[in-house]
Amino acid sequence: QFTGMCHDLFLKYDTIKPLFAKAEEILEFDISKIMFEGSKEELIQTKVTQPAIFIHSMAILKILGESFKPDLVAGHSLGEFSALVAAGVLNYEDGLKLVSIRANAMQKACQETNGTMAAILGLADNIVESTCNEIEGIVNPANYNCPGQLVISGEVEAVNKVCELLKEIG
Repeated sequence: QFTGMCHDLFLKYDTIKPLFAKAEEILEFDISKIMFEGSKEELIQTKVTQPAIFIHSMAILKILGESFKPDLVAGHSLGEFSALVAAGVLNYEDGLKLVSIRANAMQKACQETNGTMAAILGLADNIVESTCNEIEGIVNPANYNCPGQLVISGEVEAVNKVCELLKEIG
């Protein structure tokens, strides 16, 4: 996620504008404004990040239209919802509602536990795991996304400390 995400597509393709209008109705906040002009702090809130990424994926799907004819679709974590819509299992509105419920539940859990998550890119899993074990506080690997991409979660201070150490490592 980044400030300005999907704005270029929004300006170029009128066909995706209804996706944003429906999103604002479902989410009950101005997701377009946050995606197009929001601060990093606004965008990193899970309740914003997850719907924004889903909407961006759905905009691309809409733009591809009939030319998108996969033999199969798959998604990981949040991407599962995009895959389900692409496969026709869910419609856009239901997919966004589920993403919003998921995002709000995760946001609430983070706020209640002073927790956060961070994606670690480009390091071996064992390096990330051992660095987590060296830190006081709670921080653990949470999602092994693929080789070279591991998500950690835990207390904000502990996650931040691991991130600092891992940046030094590379």
